[in-house]
Amino acid sequence: MPAKKPYKYLIVGAGTTANAAIEGIRETDRTGAIALFGEEKYLPYDRPPLTKKLWFGKMKEEQVFFHNWKFYEDNNVELMLGTTIISVDPVRKVATDQAGASHYYDKLLLATGGSPRKLSIPGGNLDGICYYRYLDDYQRIKTMATEGKSAVVIGGGFIGSEIAAALTINKVKATMLFPETYLCNRVLPSELAETIQAQYIKKGVQILNNDRPTSISMNGEQFVTQTEKGTKLVSDILIVGIGIEPETKLAKTANLKVNNGIVVNEYLKTSSPDIYAAGDNANFPCRALNKELRFEHWDNALIQGKLVGRNMAGANEPYNHLPYFFSDLFEFGYEAVGELDPSMEIYSYWKEENKKGIIYYVDDSKVRGVMLCNVWEKVDAARTLIIRNQDVTEGELRGAIGF
Repeated sequence: MPAKKPYKYLIVGAGTTANAAIEGIRETDRTGAIALFGEEKYLPYDRPPLTKKLWFGKMKEEQVFFHNWKFYEDNNVELMLGTTIISVDPVRKVATDQAGASHYYDKLLLATGGSPRKLSIPGGNLDGICYYRYLDDYQRIKTMATEGKSAVVIGGGFIGSEIAAALTINKVKATMLFPETYLCNRVLPSELAETIQAQYIKKGVQILNNDRPTSISMNGEQFVTQTEKGTKLVSDILIVGIGIEPETKLAKTANLKVNNGIVVNEYLKTSSPDIYAAGDNANFPCRALNKELRFEHWDNALIQGKLVGRNMAGANEPYNHLPYFFSDLFEFGYEAVGELDPSMEIYSYWKEENKKGIIYYVDDSKVRGVMLCNVWEKVDAARTLIIRNQDVTEGELRGAIGF
């Protein structure tokens, strides 16, 4: 097979980061050939609506796609969807796909994100269990989620909490099973978490906290989940949302530095020249928090993707953005910036107790994180407060961000 002409830019992954990288490249280089490889059959799409707006009728499925085919045609992007890159050789600057075809590049971006963490229990790989992350998962579960059906949701974090709320609003009887005392306990202070959990129960969600699955089996077309405490759960739908593992297999084939993701510098370059990484899989230096950070949220994927595209095209700009994230848990919505560790000192100021207010996460007298609870358009103010990195007192925090 004759050698192909190298692509100027080769992007592995077809999510938010990859799409933003294309836009970033085109801000600096209008013509250089781009190849985009994605394992899914779909054009790049936005992931947050899969547990939010699509379920609540606020968005139609066709609206989740960032662009149509014409955008990629007009921007000289060759789409290779349904294609898996299995290895990268940084010396020869070639990526090899599952069919053995070689794809040469000048600059390579690993925007491979993460893969759903799997249950390592008997029955954890049964057909039909949904490790919820992809558009196919939404389409399948939405079809199954009809009134009167039952669902067990394993995991009490972002995905588990959001999908349990979505199912309940769609009149599915949902049970949440998780090992922590409260849902979203990694970010929510205990008092707020307890209030939100009580709201879930009031909405009809059965909560099995401080418990975990020990085995899964089938009884006809239904799932049977056995728990550590001896409870047997029978359900029509079984969804697992217990986090993701950063996708680093390709990085390892290229002998890149890996440590809780693919290690990159402030320019999002890996340990190998001409290879970049960004998004959920990238462990980057966060200047605002003065620590290495891997951030699994939309804002980081979007802003980091745009910048890495510009840098691949020669911009050489450091990534100094402090990303935010957001969630919707029935009527409780929030936006948050920085580190949200409930073990820090917590200062809460409420207009409505545990409904509308601002929570500050403070360590060593400095604001490290801010949660805006049903308070909107204050992300920039929160970000500025964290970046300032000054000692604060409880009195100074009161009213630091108006609402």
